Amino acid sequence: MGKQRAGWRPDRLREQREAHGLTLEKAGERLREVAEQAKLKGIPAANPQTLWQHETGEVYPGPHYRRAYCLLYRATEPDLGFRNALPGEETSFKLTPIDDRINGAHVLAVERAIHRIAPGSEEADHFALQQRIIDAWKRRHTGGDPHRPVLILVGGYAGSGKTELARFFVQLTGWPLLDKDPLTRPLVERLLIALGGDPNDRHTDLYREQVRPVEYDCLMQSALANIKCGISTVLTAPFIAEMTDAAWMQRLTNRAGSMGVDVFPVWVRCDEESMREYIGFRSAARDAWKLQRWDEYMATIDLELRPAVPHLVVDNRLGTAVTLADQARQAMGAMYS
Repeated sequence: MGKQRAGWRPDRLREQREAHGLTLEKAGERLREVAEQAKLKGIPAANPQTLWQHETGEVYPGPHYRRAYCLLYRATEPDLGFRNALPGEETSFKLTPIDDRINGAHVLAVERAIHRIAPGSEEADHFALQQRIIDAWKRRHTGGDPHRPVLILVGGYAGSGKTELARFFVQLTGWPLLDKDPLTRPLVERLLIALGGDPNDRHTDLYREQVRPVEYDCLMQSALANIKCGISTVLTAPFIAEMTDAAWMQRLTNRAGSMGVDVFPVWVRCDEESMREYIGFRSAARDAWKLQRWDEYMATIDLELRPAVPHLVVDNRLGTAVTLADQARQAMGAMYS
């Protein structure tokens, strides 16, 4: 049998499938179609046997299977019995019917996903960033931008979902994304090798003291090149040391402000089990040390850590925010297809 999970009700998957009039084979076909449309990886087969194992509780679905199920059945994870709902979590998410586009429900789908951005400190203006993202999304179809450019820093621990959420912001706004890993990984790996280290090292003093500063400098120099041109930009990286350094954040804010750019730090909150699941699922070589020494790695992490400056928080515990982003993407896809 699959690992027991709090709130897991595998029978609900079968109930949903039957309510949609799908056989196991047809549900697998539709699941693959939905995953392909949403550009989800990790749904290689979705064959009847796999779906049956999910429905009987023999196997607990992995993260991308769960996301695909939520899109296929237009439901949330608690709806589908994957887990218990978080306090105050939306457990029903209705998408815009194709023939009902004129009623504006697609806007509500986007707004509901964006409203996962909450104030992480009293001084943080979450309404301002929510409105900027929604306005940018609308502007892509109506024209005009009355706002100053923005620089959004999306930070959080490995596996927290920050890259998915940053991509969602970019898909809404059309702003460029600068993701630390693909932007700097070739440089980091070559530099570690040149210094006699392991190209996948992300935990030793060699990486932290000699390589990491260069890595983040490359990221921030790229961002500054954009904002000097007045281009709003979304950055994603852990930003653990940076966001908790009030002086570093103040220097960035001052420099951006001198160019007429507003800075919004966004911290992605997550739970240990979800982070371990996503880190294991992506199977990146740079994560091998974390997975092999998970308890040792977690001892270095404070799940209650927050930036030292006014900031915003997206609560992605148990994948709640990423699920809403998936739903909003699907609603937009229905609208613009």
